[in-house]
Amino acid sequence: MGMYVSPETIYKTLYIQARGALKKELISHLRRNHTYRQPATASKRSETRGKIKDAISISSRPPEIEDRAVPGHWEGDSIEGAKGTFVATLVERQSRYVMLVKVNSKETIEVTNKLRQKIKTLPDSMVKTLTWDRGHEMANHVNFTIDTGIAVYFCDPRSPWQRGSNENTNGLLRQYLPKGMDLSTVSQQRLNQIAKLLNTRPRKTLGYIAPVDKLKESVALRV
Repeated sequence: MGMYVSPETIYKTLYIQARGALKKELISHLRRNHTYRQPATASKRSETRGKIKDAISISSRPPEIEDRAVPGHWEGDSIEGAKGTFVATLVERQSRYVMLVKVNSKETIEVTNKLRQKIKTLPDSMVKTLTWDRGHEMANHVNFTIDTGIAVYFCDPRSPWQRGSNENTNGLLRQYLPKGMDLSTVSQQRLNQIAKLLNTRPRKTLGYIAPVDKLKESVALRV
């Protein structure tokens, strides 16, 4: 069997081993005169980069979550400020009730621990599931679920509309936490005040009922 040289080896020789005028001349004969070339395996690496281990797709959510018929199902994300600062946001799907969580970083242990502490302030019946973006803040979701009993679902890549209530709320939050603001300067007390302002604001989507009243109504109906 004769020996052969793969196209990848030829490209590596042109882009890496060739130097100076010789390199420019060789590259000029290529179909694309790029001065740098991604290896063929790079696209495969990019497909796996950013994936969350054991993530449960949003497509696996029960129907009762989709139609907002039952309270206790939440959407979550984080908003970013200046200097790599963040605030975690939670929105209950049926009532649009908001909770804001101060986090010191976007590391998954930090975020999941702070979310766990915040969620403990609610009755167990009001926190059943959480749907999150593809951010790695919830990479520790398996342990989070074990500790809280809350199932975590993940949106499809580049599909923020799949957690529309949370996206809409994040937009409203920018009235109080504008882009470019250093969010590390915002205390949890201030975040609670902002959440209260949003939760007591009548919402058109709720028939001009405030989220806090809608949440109380939902809880009362289920008691």
